[in-house]
Amino acid sequence: MIRVAVPEIESIARSALVAAGAAPNVAGHVAHATAVAESNGNRICGLSYLESYCTQLGTGRVDGSVEPIVSVPRPGTVIVDAGLGFAQPAFAAGFEQAVAAARTNGVCSFSVAHSHTATSLGYFTEQLALAGMIAIGATNASPRVAPPGGSRAVLGTNPIAMAVPDGEGGIAFQFDFATSAVALGTITMAAAKGESIPPGWAVDAEGNPTTDPAEAVAGSMLSAGGHKGYGIGLLVEILAGALTGSNLSADIPPLKSPDGSPHNIGQHYLVIDPSAHADGAFIDRLRRLGALVSEQPGARLPGADGRRATEVEVDEDLWARCQELTEA
Repeated sequence: MIRVAVPEIESIARSALVAAGAAPNVAGHVAHATAVAESNGNRICGLSYLESYCTQLGTGRVDGSVEPIVSVPRPGTVIVDAGLGFAQPAFAAGFEQAVAAARTNGVCSFSVAHSHTATSLGYFTEQLALAGMIAIGATNASPRVAPPGGSRAVLGTNPIAMAVPDGEGGIAFQFDFATSAVALGTITMAAAKGESIPPGWAVDAEGNPTTDPAEAVAGSMLSAGGHKGYGIGLLVEILAGALTGSNLSADIPPLKSPDGSPHNIGQHYLVIDPSAHADGAFIDRLRRLGALVSEQPGARLPGADGRRATEVEVDEDLWARCQELTEA
């Protein structure tokens, strides 16, 4: 492992994406998201995706120059058609209108349709919270999760995220997690290292419980919390796939494969202006909640510290490959 400054990660990622054919503004949005993921310790959504981004720009699985189209079919609804391009610039294209709609109406239904994978969903909900909005986000992915009692994957890992503003321009707390027992990357990393996985994470191709990550990859993952996680995964599927008119998880091709059809994934964000609710009591109640948690030694609200690394450890071979991508 080597240590790399986060701004250097963003610079290398931007250069690699431009070299692969992305428009400079598109590359900037995606590179920034990549660097933020690394600074948060989210290696699964960081540089490990960069090579697939670049390869898929070359094969046409993602359009690196498309201009997102923003529409407002109703006062509280903002929809961005990503045009089979990256999710980050599509989100940015509709961001201001979504926040304005929430301020006007109290809430806004904000959708990004027909995009490449969003990768880190919390990257988006955080931006809305920094604008003073409560944000709940949902997105789906290629099928990896079998329903309880089943043996065939129907849902993706289907993450859900939430970010809450602190009333002072910052974030009170936030979370972003897969509704599967773990993220797929955790299992593939275990397989690469020859490690076993805990019971309850996955089943093999016949639907039998397994602790072998290779059998898990060939089989299906399970929902976190059994039927409860399965229900939340279905909620995400409806919001991200059906509501945006994008692919259901079952129809989303493998995310990192060089060739194949575009991802055509959707994201949905419920954007809530807290100042339009509870007669101004929101911040008071939020602080009360925070105090109830923090008064217990060792307890905290998730993501409440807000600290990011300015330098991170990166696998040396991965970093070398990322640098090579800038010369493509």
